[in-house]
Amino acid sequence: MTGSQVFLRDYATRLQATLAAADLAPVGTLAEAILEAWRAGRCVYLCGNGGSAGNAIHLVNDLIYGAVQGRGPGVRAHALSANAAVLTCLANDTDYSEVFALQLQTFGQPGDILLALSGSGNSPNILKAIEAGRALGMKTFAVLGYSGGKARTLVDVPIHFPVDDMQISEDLQLVVGHMVMQWLMAETAKHP
Repeated sequence: MTGSQVFLRDYATRLQATLAAADLAPVGTLAEAILEAWRAGRCVYLCGNGGSAGNAIHLVNDLIYGAVQGRGPGVRAHALSANAAVLTCLANDTDYSEVFALQLQTFGQPGDILLALSGSGNSPNILKAIEAGRALGMKTFAVLGYSGGKARTLVDVPIHFPVDDMQISEDLQLVVGHMVMQWLMAETAKHP
C-alpha cells in the first residue's frame, strides 16, 4: 500500500472502531423525542460551529423533507447557523457567544428540542444555547467528541463519542443524524 492508502485505511479503521464501541441508546432517545415533537408540531433547533454548522444545516434538510418523504408535513426544524444576516448582526451587536441563545430566546418554546453539534463541547455559544434551551423548557441533546466538554453535563441527553479527532467527530454527527432520519422515515411510513 502507498502512504496515502495506509493513512486512509487508518482513518476508516478509527471511524469504524469509534462507531462500533458507541452506546447508541441516546441516539434512540433523540429519535423518539423528534418523532414526538413532529407529532405535536414542535420545533427541532440545531446549532454548531464550522463544519458542525454545515452539518446542522444538512440535517435540518433531512428532517424537513427526508424524514417523511413527502407523505405530509415534515419535522419543523431550524438550523440556528443558517442565517448569515442574523448571525453577523448578533455577533457584531452583542457577542458571538450569544448568536444561538438569542435566536432560541426569540423562537424556542417549551417542549421544543435543541440538538447541539460540537466536537469539543466547550464552545461558549454552544454552552449558552444549551442554557437558553433549558431555561425555556426545551429538551436538550448534543452530539459530542473528545471528552464531551462542559456540554456533556449540561444537556439532558449527551450522545458522546470519545474520539480525539475533529473530523471523525463531525462525521459521527452526520451518522447520528442519518440514523435518526432513516428511523423516522420507517416510523412515519408505518404511522403517518
